[in-house]
Amino acid sequence: MQHLICFDMDRVLVDHMSTWQYVYDQLKISNQDAFDLYNQGKLNEWNWLKMDLALIKNSYPDINDSQMRSLCVGTPLMQGIKECLDWIVSEGHEVAIISGGMQETARDIACMYPSDEPWTRRWGGINRHRGCDTKFHVFSNGWLTRNDGSLEDYGRFQVQMNGKGSIVKMLQRRLNIPKERTISIGDSAGDIGMFQESELSICFNPWDEKPVAVAKMTIRSRNLLDVLEAIKNQIKG
Repeated sequence: MQHLICFDMDRVLVDHMSTWQYVYDQLKISNQDAFDLYNQGKLNEWNWLKMDLALIKNSYPDINDSQMRSLCVGTPLMQGIKECLDWIVSEGHEVAIISGGMQETARDIACMYPSDEPWTRRWGGINRHRGCDTKFHVFSNGWLTRNDGSLEDYGRFQVQMNGKGSIVKMLQRRLNIPKERTISIGDSAGDIGMFQESELSICFNPWDEKPVAVAKMTIRSRNLLDVLEAIKNQIKG
């Protein structure tokens, strides 16, 4: 039976605290002010995204889409990612990346698994292509680009911190896959909504103990082969 496997990206598919932070580190800038305001409840996620983009543009006024994409190159992937995703795809299961992280990195991961279909704009599709579509469903955040390649003042905002469960439910309806055949993997409190819509929820490489209290399983490692073993046991069990 076909299953839906939903992955967070940062600290799960990517071996870095944040794909946004990976870009900031290369630009030698810090979004600590916005991070603090958000944690104090003084900044919502939409305005946080705009504030982060303004930080990048104010620090590098001439930065463009191509340069932003180049800054995402080399983002470290989690150990075991290829073996884990290879098995899931080879068995015919559906894969979704649901993350507030950078869309460029999510696209690069998804493009490791091209489909036989020509690229087209679709719900859960990638925003750029390499001649074909991907087998994955991708939901992520990031930047938007003007016709001249410069960055918009507002960004791509597909995933709310506490809205991942809604995306999972919509995927389940569209793919005709019930909660009983849904597995989710995340690391933080932002993944709790996703966990609640899944038969098996795996807190992998946990950021803190909040998601641990909700997840059905916790894996305290940084190797997705451990996650793959749990997925196999769930599907074949």
